[in-house]
Amino acid sequence: MRKICTISNLDALREKLQNYRKRFKTTLVLCGGTGCQASHSLELINRVKVELSNQGLEKEVLLRATGCHGFCEQGPIVVVEPDNIFYCHVMPDDAQEIIAKTVCNGEVIERLLYTDPVSGKTIRTESEIPFYRSQDRQLLAQNRQVDPCSIEDYIAIGGYSAISKTLEKMAPEAIIKEVKASGLRGRGGGGFPTGRKWAECLEAPGDEKYVICNADEGDPGAYMDRSVLEGNPHLVLEGMMIGAWPAGQPHGYAPPPGGIRYGHRHTHVEHQRPMRRSSCPPGPGEGSLPGHCGPCTHQDRLHRRYR
Repeated sequence: MRKICTISNLDALREKLQNYRKRFKTTLVLCGGTGCQASHSLELINRVKVELSNQGLEKEVLLRATGCHGFCEQGPIVVVEPDNIFYCHVMPDDAQEIIAKTVCNGEVIERLLYTDPVSGKTIRTESEIPFYRSQDRQLLAQNRQVDPCSIEDYIAIGGYSAISKTLEKMAPEAIIKEVKASGLRGRGGGGFPTGRKWAECLEAPGDEKYVICNADEGDPGAYMDRSVLEGNPHLVLEGMMIGAWPAGQPHGYAPPPGGIRYGHRHTHVEHQRPMRRSSCPPGPGEGSLPGHCGPCTHQDRLHRRYR
């Protein structure tokens, strides 16, 4: 597979990945977040894989294990696309029935549907559930669309297009101006303006600078940061890369604490191999895609490393 050295290469790969997804008539989205894992979702995922293989459906049904969907009390969660059918409290023994009835015959399994505790009615689709219907999801909006260990999934839904725009069309000062205008603030409690922070980093003296992703949780047992790191680590990495350009081309580190085991695994899986194979920093197209690590025009300008 050819290296990605230009934005046009990235766009071509994205189109190829999107066309690949269209080949599948059904997609099974299984939540693999921490909450669902506590309820045996990993065993469920393995059972679904076995059932698809036994029935020769690997080329017709796409299986996607994702990060947290947010509705942890209803886990394990399975969403059947394109009909958006929402199954909750799914056990490994339900895998065969879901494949046989819903995937193969289009039947809805009533006992696995969500029941509204207020009305007592069963709800068929995820978008109709009050928990989701009332939300405007931002940070976790892409979780169900990506396998966190797959850079291909992230690129397919538009991942790394923002850093492409940044490097191709925007000067550092223009980026800072746009971030200031957006009103973006830190989410750690203090609400410090992000644009001001980036501007101060750009103006700070010295050649050696660092972008650090603070992945630690402010409260014991809180899951704000880990849900992003576990569910969509490339979103975090792309944000760090965008911040690195106006901040003065620094190095980057994303050190999650020991408690965030799965988020650490996802970021480690995606970027340990490129770090070994090349001195260039992981950027658009690098990660688990074989042959996509290599020097890139924009990367040569940045001279940063991510660990």
